[in-house]
Amino acid sequence: MCGMTHNAHRFLCLLGGTILAVLVGAPATAWAQAYPVRPIRFIVGFVPGGVADLLARALAQKLTDAWGQQVIVDNRAGGGGVISMQIVGKAAPDGYTLLMGSSTQFSINPALRANLPYDPVRDYTPITNAAITPVMLTVQAASSARSLQDLIQLATQSAKKGETMSYGSTGYGGAPHIAGELLKRAAGIPMTHVPFKGGGDSIIAVMGGHVQASFGAVSTAQPHLRGGRLRALGVTTSRRMTAIPDVPTFAEQGLPGFEVVQWYGVFAPAGLPPPVLRKANETLVRALGTPEFREQFNAQGVELMQSAPVAFAGYVKGELARWTKVLKEMGINEAP
Repeated sequence: MCGMTHNAHRFLCLLGGTILAVLVGAPATAWAQAYPVRPIRFIVGFVPGGVADLLARALAQKLTDAWGQQVIVDNRAGGGGVISMQIVGKAAPDGYTLLMGSSTQFSINPALRANLPYDPVRDYTPITNAAITPVMLTVQAASSARSLQDLIQLATQSAKKGETMSYGSTGYGGAPHIAGELLKRAAGIPMTHVPFKGGGDSIIAVMGGHVQASFGAVSTAQPHLRGGRLRALGVTTSRRMTAIPDVPTFAEQGLPGFEVVQWYGVFAPAGLPPPVLRKANETLVRALGTPEFREQFNAQGVELMQSAPVAFAGYVKGELARWTKVLKEMGINEAP
């Protein structure tokens, strides 16, 4: 440029580059700052009352308060969470469709079913881990079983009479179902699995005498335990839980090494823009870390967790690999 010094020319070039960088980055930054500008759907793949539903509803309120937009929980139960996975997997990756996912949908079902209509790694964006919870074994309060060994003995006696004890769970492929199958093998007893759409339905069935036992979440069973309608026989953690210290573990009752936990986390469709992913992760992590939130769920036997998206993505892949190996060794690698 005529009459322009070298330094002046260099300054204008740097200024132009800075302006260009700002303009290029502006749309994504503005999108993240503006998001959300309309209500958000928070999909849950199970019926109301279970851990996934309770977590989603509590987090939905936190997100609504933080973002000033309503976050609506939408229960889409069916197929062991498959229906909800299809809905979210096909949704636009714009942050307006979230999923409360679980180990059932992301690690156990894919390890069991060869022809699922979704890919747990390819089709979703992991945002953060949310919680882990053990499986609890319960029976009707009127049952003569007062311990895990009592139940094993009853199942053995039923088999000698040509009868088979039945147990309910949240559905095929969930941690409660797997806990039941592991018990059958570890104790050498025959039991018939009766899948339900959610933990609440399984609890109702055992209280009504339609099944003899139920494997499910502590939070789902607790109100009925307090009301004297159910009896807890054991939990599948490696140590007793603070919320229910009187309930022994399976390991304490003659099955060493028996451990099954279910995890939950928040996901979005694949391709979620990084600025929106960061904003969603930061807001959810803050909510999960508040003391009152932790106290609320710890009292229900739910241990809250949170993580960065990259760490959570690695965890999901690791869990899928682990359960694929375990279920193959158990001989359970295809859906019935």
